[in-house]
Formats: sequence, structure tokens, C-alpha cells
Amino acid sequence: MEAPLQTELVELVPNGKHAEGLHPVGTPTAGDERVQGPPRTCVEGEGFLQKSPSKEPQFTDFEGKTSFGMSVFNLSNAIMGSGILGLAYAMANTGIILFLFLLTAVALLSSYSIHLLLKSSGIVGIRAYEQLGYRAFGTPGKLVAALAITLQNIGAMSSYLYIIKSELPLVIQTFLNLEAQTSDWYVNGNYLVILVSVTIILPLALMRQLGYLGYSSGFSLSCMVFFLVAVIYKKFQVPCPLPSTLANATGNFSLTQFSREETPLRGEAGAPAVCTPSYFTLNIQTAYTIPIMAFAFVCHPEVLPIYTELKDPSKKKMQRISNLSITVMYLMYFLAALFGYLTFYDGVESELLHTYSKVDPFDVLILCVRVAVLMAVTLTVPIVLFPVRRAIQQMLFQGQEFSWLRHVLIAAGLLTCINLLVIFAPNILGIFGIIGATSAPCLIFIFPAVFYFRIVPTEKEPARSTPKILALCFAALGLLMMTMSLSFIIIDWVSGTSRHGGNH
Repeated sequence: MEAPLQTELVELVPNGKHAEGLHPVGTPTAGDERVQGPPRTCVEGEGFLQKSPSKEPQFTDFEGKTSFGMSVFNLSNAIMGSGILGLAYAMANTGIILFLFLLTAVALLSSYSIHLLLKSSGIVGIRAYEQLGYRAFGTPGKLVAALAITLQNIGAMSSYLYIIKSELPLVIQTFLNLEAQTSDWYVNGNYLVILVSVTIILPLALMRQLGYLGYSSGFSLSCMVFFLVAVIYKKFQVPCPLPSTLANATGNFSLTQFSREETPLRGEAGAPAVCTPSYFTLNIQTAYTIPIMAFAFVCHPEVLPIYTELKDPSKKKMQRISNLSITVMYLMYFLAALFGYLTFYDGVESELLHTYSKVDPFDVLILCVRVAVLMAVTLTVPIVLFPVRRAIQQMLFQGQEFSWLRHVLIAAGLLTCINLLVIFAPNILGIFGIIGATSAPCLIFIFPAVFYFRIVPTEKEPARSTPKILALCFAALGLLMMTMSLSFIIIDWVSGTSRHGGNH
């Protein structure tokens, strides 16, 4: 097959990401699967995978130098996010067995969707998620993909800022040794999240190139490993049921009074039901579990840039990197959810870290975990904001020269909107639920499948071939999950049955 014609000219930066602006593009012709762009030149041909009969596609604009191990680390960090804080709550509303089944299914489906993306990118030589949408459906496809990425990353940034809002006041209160809550501004989460956004996040987000901030990804991942170790350790330190004073403080546990010395062991005859794990549970809150899991496994927009920077790249090698990264995060997610759930059982809140403050707000280990997580999410927000700004540039200001005024206004506008969302959202569960139920299924299930169906030529795989039929079934599954999750979430909101709506 001859090398595909260029679909869109991309200005590249050294780390393989796209620059803020894009050059004008060709328009797809009706009824023609191939997009006719401007005549190829030496410069225009750079940045795309060149297809040869005997070799895997290779990126030609620069030589990838990232090792296999570092690529696994980078993709694992792209997968890892604040979603890990909501998985214990998901387990509490599904039971251990059902949770394990759903988590395994989402992980396997995520790996399959990466396979579809890699195969599509190898056919047309495109490294960007949005441009696969352009190659498949023209400008509307690119805009829809960019919109989904924008919503997903806004949801991620909102969850990070919500963690700052809920955890930073507790950290300050602990450092100041304040046992009673006060109304002072420096322990008010709404004021603190605005202060952090203005003084730390916005200056970092205003930088034109954020490549050097990639060092924070390793720090962020190590913080989450520290979080996991602390959760496992605390499982064996927190009594069940909690002593009476703590039980009364949380309001989420049995009202039966127990002292630390009188706490029955788990599994003893007469032990309260609150300390008995559930293996299979179905309730209205179960509708939030699949979106939370889908939210936790979204890494697909980062797959192609990591593939670009890989040393000696091949689809098989990148697929192995993806499978290993998903497996590592799968184990971390399951362990964090399991030990978090077995610590608090039905008393776990939608944000696990916040639950520990009800046990001992002055616990040194949890304080260290809070500080580490706060530093990690604060430094991650500017990195997550960068592709959102790029997507907005592509949707609204395509082809225009770089403008510092526009650059600053987009960043400031995004942070303003996200701060308003975080301040007025009742809890992090709503963010995980809505974003996870909309953009996450699109990026994981629907888009990779329909892009694959449209991009892979019919002479190579007919429309009725098994791979394409499976891809359509995959897209239909994603659409079904999105519809069901949104329906249950809307019903839950309307009926007002959410248990944790006013906890924070």
C-alpha cells in the first residue's frame, strides 16, 4: 500500500507534543475515504509514520530515545490519577467480587482500545488523538475528539483542585494544632483553592513550554505509591468498629458504643455487621462505579506521543508497554480499594483520604500522605491544563499566530471555571461520575473503535470482517455503558438518594 497522503500539517516541539497552533488543513471530499491535503514537501512529510512493506512505521522527524522501562513509567503516570481515591468507595457499593470483575473488565477493554489506536495510527501515520478523528471524519471528528479530551482533562483538574480544597485545610489545621474548626479564611477550602490556583498553578500554566515539569510525574507517582503503603498499613491500625467517640464523629458507622478495648475482632461471633465485608452489592450508588473505574484508566490521548518518543518503536513493543502499565496500575488500584474498604467498610467516603481525618486528624503518617498528595496534584494541574489549552486553540483559533494575550486568557479562564466548579460541587463523586460517564467512555471505548472502523481500508479489512465487527461491538458497549451510567446518575440526583452528597 502506498504511503497515505498527509491529512494535517502539525508543528512539532522536541518532546513529541504538538505546538499550540496548527497550520491550515485540507478538507475531506465527500464519498472519498482518503483525505486530500496540500502537495507533500520534504517539510510537510516530517512528523508522520512512514509505511514501508517490510518495516514497522517509523517517526521521521526525530529519533525516539525513550527506553522501554521509562515508557512504562511515563504511561503508568499518565494512567495514575486522583481516581485512585474513589475506588474504595466504588468497592463499598459493588462488593469485593463484583468490583474485581468490573475492574478487570475495564482494564482489559482499555488494553484492547489501545490496540485499536495503535493499529489505526500505523495505517495513516498520525500521532495525535484529535488528528485520528480528523482522518476518520474530517473536521467534525477532530472537534469532537478535542472536546472529549477537554472535558476529560477539565474533570481531572477539577478532581485535583477538589483534593486541595478538602485536604489543605486539614493539613493547616493539623500544623496549627487546632482541635476545633474555626471560620478563619486560612482553613477555608474555598479560599485556599483560589489562593493555590493564583499563586502556584497559574504562573506555571502560563509558561509556553512545560516539558521540564515532566520531572514532577515521577514525584507524583512515588507519592501515590506512598499513599498505597499508608492505606495498607492503616488497615491494621484502625479498629473496627471505631471507638464510640470516633463513631459519633463520623456519623457513618454503627451507633453502637464500643471502646477500643471492647472492640470485637472481625469474624468473631457477635461482631457487628458493619465490620463484615460484602462480596456482591447492588444499589443506586453502584451506577457510579463504572464511571469511576473508566475515569481511573484514561490514558489514551498520551499513548501516541509516548509511542512517538519510544526507542526503536513498533506496535508490538508499544502494546507490551501499555499492557504492563495497565497491569501495574490495576494491581495498585485493587490493593488501594481493597485495604481502604476493609478499613472503613460501608463508612468509606467518596474521597478515601478524607475519611482518615475522621479517625485521627492529627495522625502523623496520614499528614505526610496528605502533604505528598497535595504537592503532587498541585504540580500536575499545569501539565493537565496544557493539552486542554491546545485543544481549545485547535477548535477556536486554528492557524493563528501565537499570542501571549490569548495564551494567558485561556489559562486564566480555564482555572476560573474549574475553581467555580470545585467550589460549588457538593463532592468529588459528582466530578468522577459525570466526567467518567461521558468523556471517559468516548476516549476509551467509542472513539478508538469508530476511528479504527473508518481508517483501516476496506481492501485490508472488509466492513464485515471479524476485527471490524468486534470494533463496532466495542463501540456499542461503550455507548451502552455511557447511557446506563448517566441514566442512573441523573435518577440518583433527582431522587436525592445520594448518601454522601453533603459529607464534605
